[in-house]
Amino acid sequence: MVDATPGKKPGPKKFMLVNRRAPHGTIYALEALEVVLIAATFDQDVSLAFLDDGVYALAKGQKTTGIEVKNFSPTFRALDDYDVNKLYVERESLQKRGLDADSLLVPVQVLDAKQLGELMAQQDVVLSF
Repeated sequence: MVDATPGKKPGPKKFMLVNRRAPHGTIYALEALEVVLIAATFDQDVSLAFLDDGVYALAKGQKTTGIEVKNFSPTFRALDDYDVNKLYVERESLQKRGLDADSLLVPVQVLDAKQLGELMAQQDVVLSF
């Protein structure tokens, strides 16, 4: 329910963007990053979750010259400048791909699938890319 008290501004919405796809070959991962930056600019409570092949978006050492696309992964380091510091990665997705938190570009909170599902249920808006 929205509080319609005159003169009272509504609080920020809780947005979670879920990145499930590999960072290159489609525009989804880059689009998710752009939406996060836009939402943060408007002072929304923004978080990012990485599942499935989406965990590759945060992997260190990405080299994209062979596929002739720009490597946008270093942009994730700028999220802290936008006060976006709620980054979550599904443990099972990391393990299945031979990664761990130390192999990622930025600090993340690693959660199991159940914990991540519970966190998603607490959001006002969940967008999946």
